[in-house]
Amino acid sequence: MSFSKLFAPLTVGPYRLSHRVIMAPLTRMRAQDGTVAAHALNVLHYKQRASDGGLIIAEASQVSQAGQGYPATPGIHSERQIEGWRDVTEAVHLKGGRIFLQLWHVGRVSHSSLQPNGALPVAPSAIRINGETLTASWKSVPFETPRALETEEIAEVVESFRQGAENAKLAGFDGVELHGANGYLVEQFLQSRSNQRSDQYGGSVENRCRFLKETVDALIDVWGSDRVAVRLSPYGVANESGDDDPVSLYRHVLRQLNPLGLGYLHFIEPRSSGAGRADVNHQNVPSALELFRSDWSGVLIGAGGFDGASAEATVASGRADAIAFGRAFIANPDLPTRLKLNIPLNPYNRATFYGGGAAGYTDYSRYET
Repeated sequence: MSFSKLFAPLTVGPYRLSHRVIMAPLTRMRAQDGTVAAHALNVLHYKQRASDGGLIIAEASQVSQAGQGYPATPGIHSERQIEGWRDVTEAVHLKGGRIFLQLWHVGRVSHSSLQPNGALPVAPSAIRINGETLTASWKSVPFETPRALETEEIAEVVESFRQGAENAKLAGFDGVELHGANGYLVEQFLQSRSNQRSDQYGGSVENRCRFLKETVDALIDVWGSDRVAVRLSPYGVANESGDDDPVSLYRHVLRQLNPLGLGYLHFIEPRSSGAGRADVNHQNVPSALELFRSDWSGVLIGAGGFDGASAEATVASGRADAIAFGRAFIANPDLPTRLKLNIPLNPYNRATFYGGGAAGYTDYSRYET
């Protein structure tokens, strides 16, 4: 089939993309000592997936040590990390691509072994996630009950995002995306299931959105609005996400964000929430793109379970302006070329998603013309 809509140009902030096949942010847990690109493998991974006029959203990177939730995830809070990421951005730019960095704080989705001085993870409220997580030594253990942030500490967390944005600029990125999805700290503040605060950051929808708005404002101060983006996952289930009235909540979020002139908004479709850990297809759930398209006047990127045909149809319908691919991009470093030429895709190997070396990371084949 023809993918004419997917391969029409698109303007994102100050950048003109040559196609709408976006590489989604993909946690791979292959950083050395919390530093991405400390070795050539990380650089090669991104270089393989860069394309002329294409956009990569680099994997979630913690803005502080306290924001780390898993072993071997990259950060953007030290000089060494900045230098490592700079090698990545230079490689992408040499191939004519653009690259944004996703800024991350996991909140309660962490373990004390990953925290400064072995402290408890922090969160809006002291509510534990049911289930297990990984320690710094890759051992699977139950989640701990996090410590609720004091009101005066929240400004410090916002400042860590601001500094992360400054560091991303030093590393040569083209913009930043705030990770406001998948049950991590920003979403923990947004949603009633994880936020039971009684101060100005809890209770009403307006109060629960305050942390998101303050953080976005901090990123805009660094980058300007058109090189800042936000990722959200309404109706997501990852890390025990959930809200009593998600439509009202996210409509309020979009009313706050829409006037700011952001580079794009990035929605994870609920059918694929948690898809990194298992093949899921949540049935009888609404489409975030369909629910909220009318509330967003800027560029809208959709992600979650798309193939070439459904991506083309979604862009053609106007429900999204571009589609971010995750697992397909893992297994197909030349995904835009394969889609454009109707070349069959390599299957992905879930066992190699997290941790390890080149296997399942840089050894997937490219289509040879």
